Amino acid sequence: MKVLVLAGGLSPERNVSLSSGAMVCEALRQRGHQAALVDLFFGVDAEEQESRYTAPIPDALKKVAREAPDLEELRVARPGSSSIGPGVLELCAEADVVYLALHGACGEDGRIQAALDLLGVPYTGSGCLASAIAMDKDLTKRLVAGKVTTPRWETVTVTPETIDDLVQRTKLPVVVKPIDSGSSIGVYIARSRKELKQALEESEKLGGRTVIEQYIQGREIQVAILGDKALPSIEIIPKEGFYDYANKYQPGAATEVCPAPIPEAWEKAIGDAALAVFRTIGLSVYARADFIVTQDGTPYFLEINTLPGMTPTSLVPQEAAAVGISYGQLCEMIMETSLKARKEGR
Repeated sequence: MKVLVLAGGLSPERNVSLSSGAMVCEALRQRGHQAALVDLFFGVDAEEQESRYTAPIPDALKKVAREAPDLEELRVARPGSSSIGPGVLELCAEADVVYLALHGACGEDGRIQAALDLLGVPYTGSGCLASAIAMDKDLTKRLVAGKVTTPRWETVTVTPETIDDLVQRTKLPVVVKPIDSGSSIGVYIARSRKELKQALEESEKLGGRTVIEQYIQGREIQVAILGDKALPSIEIIPKEGFYDYANKYQPGAATEVCPAPIPEAWEKAIGDAALAVFRTIGLSVYARADFIVTQDGTPYFLEINTLPGMTPTSLVPQEAAAVGISYGQLCEMIMETSLKARKEGR
């Protein structure tokens, strides 16, 4: 098949996306597909469009930089108000399928999915509405709160005028996170008023719409859904701190155990909870749900990711490998299941 792999974009998760895209494009080429890697934000010149299918994939793209990108520098490098670079939509229209290796804004929030729907071009992952819902942590929690256990939360708009009041009235400890981002960018654990104020000040810089969530002490367990089945869960044990951006993408920063060393009853409860969220929101093809599991085996649902990472350290490929699915096979399964979902209007 002729596959356009869309990555990059103008998101704090840009570097993660480029790594995912590079790995996916290379794997698809190795399996005989005609695959091109294109940056959603920068796009390609007209004369470069066909050459993208044969252009070598830089090894540097496969590694995730330790720091998130400077988005203002990127905007200066390619002026204009559009989030979609030159030649991108033309390449999409000519492809058999668009493989979405995007993460974060304009990738997982339903907007690019809606644009591709209007073009009549099939793409990987969930549809536009379900993607938009899952990107909003508050809306997701509201929809699934009666079906799974989730930490108490409050969604606020942080401004310089509201910070002091929030600091005083919030019961500690809490997790502070942006309402619509991933890769743990902008996520803080606040155990003191000072830490909470610092977290809220950073949240205000990221736009202000913030989820303040009850901190749950327990084991971090994540589980992927592929098709309509839960894969073996994976336990995350950071060597320092919590599973933040650096610990997610720097090799050796965290111990990841798959299948997770947990009782069978826990495994079933986590898988069932992940499927309940997946189905309630109306997701399709694949996703990865994040949980904290307490000592009594209760899985507390945190969030669900509709386009989980496919980097060298990402979790979904590890979970697939645990049931004998190679990285290349996983990419093909995602494409094939997505084509079926698009035909069925999902």
